[in-house]
Amino acid sequence: MKVAGIQHDIVWEDKERNFTNLRPLISQAAETAPDLIILTELFSTGFSMNTEMISEGIDGPSISFLMNEAERTGIPICGSVPATTDRFKEPHNFLVVAYPNNSMESYAKKHLFTFAKEDNHYVPGHETLTLNIAGTAVSFFICFDLRFAPDFWDLAPTTDLYVVIANWPKTRAHHWKSLLTARAIENQAYVMGVNRVGSGDGISYSGDSRLIDPLGDEVVVANSAATEIIVGEVSSSVVSEVRSQYPFLDDRSQ
Repeated sequence: MKVAGIQHDIVWEDKERNFTNLRPLISQAAETAPDLIILTELFSTGFSMNTEMISEGIDGPSISFLMNEAERTGIPICGSVPATTDRFKEPHNFLVVAYPNNSMESYAKKHLFTFAKEDNHYVPGHETLTLNIAGTAVSFFICFDLRFAPDFWDLAPTTDLYVVIANWPKTRAHHWKSLLTARAIENQAYVMGVNRVGSGDGISYSGDSRLIDPLGDEVVVANSAATEIIVGEVSSSVVSEVRSQYPFLDDRSQ
């Protein structure tokens, strides 16, 4: 499986400008023929708590953008959106995986960032999302979820690749990089972290997007704190080989 992560800047609370900026980047990513294109957390607004203004329904502009881009490129694409649905009546930080056939899967962020009062403006989800994409089992998480190892542990037996999309601040970049590596090592799986760059609402972001392999080694890393597309290969057979050679997960239940 090939994954392409778009490490991009976000214009604060300006969906149309973000759509305009992202279309050529998505086209560029599509040229590498990935099986999945990955955008960041709240890719169309930034990490805004202004849910009364930015929240949208299932047929709103941000989800429609993902659906249209998946159809245009013929490649599944994911990113998170401030959305309500028939099922989720209150605003959720809602990760959407859009498919070229106009279908979608979704995951509502479980762990809300109370430090920034995200819990005052969004409602948490309670379920996980693991999908088979190009023969690879992919589990999805959003930003602050990365700090909660048990959720990753629970999915390890059925996960080859964890995708973590984020608006993770530059001031805690060391935590981001360390935790991505830790989740890969302890679960013997690939981890793809895609973080934004630039600044929004007075907070700076350094990107540091990367793909880590099941032994904790870097497959590909963003070269700078600027807009960049990173592309890497993921192999479910490598996951199986590492877990067979080092059967550490078997000891987790003991």
